[in-house]
Amino acid sequence: MTRQTETEKKRYYEPAPQDIDTENFRKVIQSRRSVRKFTDRAIPEHVLNECLDLALLAPNSSNLQPWTFYVVKTPEKKKQLVKACLGQLAAKTAAELIVCVARTDRIDEMASRNISEFPFPEAPATVKKYYRFIPYNYKTGYLNTLGNFKKVAFKIARTMDKQLPVTAFNPADAKLWASKTTALACENFVLSLRAYGFDSCMMEGFDEPLVRKLLKLNDQQYPVMVIGAGERAEDGVFFPQYRFDRSLFIQKV
Repeated sequence: MTRQTETEKKRYYEPAPQDIDTENFRKVIQSRRSVRKFTDRAIPEHVLNECLDLALLAPNSSNLQPWTFYVVKTPEKKKQLVKACLGQLAAKTAAELIVCVARTDRIDEMASRNISEFPFPEAPATVKKYYRFIPYNYKTGYLNTLGNFKKVAFKIARTMDKQLPVTAFNPADAKLWASKTTALACENFVLSLRAYGFDSCMMEGFDEPLVRKLLKLNDQQYPVMVIGAGERAEDGVFFPQYRFDRSLFIQKV
């Protein structure tokens, strides 16, 4: 009998639950609508917190979790945020307004946390090595020096038929990476609200400079959307939901 390696001894297994109610899951997704008008009913604090916690379970690149959710509670700030949302009815009537912000300013911090807060007594050597190097995949450096270096290096590597991952060659690439991940968390959030009997409106129509000023964001923090949340008013959905033929979007190759 061969001796087990240390890695094999510590291998982690997590069985997938098989008792998920798919019909209720389908109901949550199909009943999620962009609600434009809410009632005066408040969302219980414990429900809002549970939905935010479920949002944070969204998949994300290298577990770097590049997001912050600002729950705007101060009446004056809420008034300014409604203004920043161009006075949309969904913002005016929402019980809660949450600004979802993608961040590229704490990649190093999150990489370090993946080592210090690894869910075993000590992070394996391979994990420590990974998180020492992975931040460079998303960072571009001062005056884009690192981004330009990667661009040249990747170009040379591809001439040798090397397969390479997506990386950030400039700040726009880094912003896109963080925004994609944050959008996944936003979807988790609104579906969680629906499961608890509440609704939402994901608003991308807002005055970004005003939102930045309101939340005092730096230039590596990007407002992705403002989510209005609350109880759906009887006339809160303005039109039936419809989608185009699936053949336009699904291709088997």
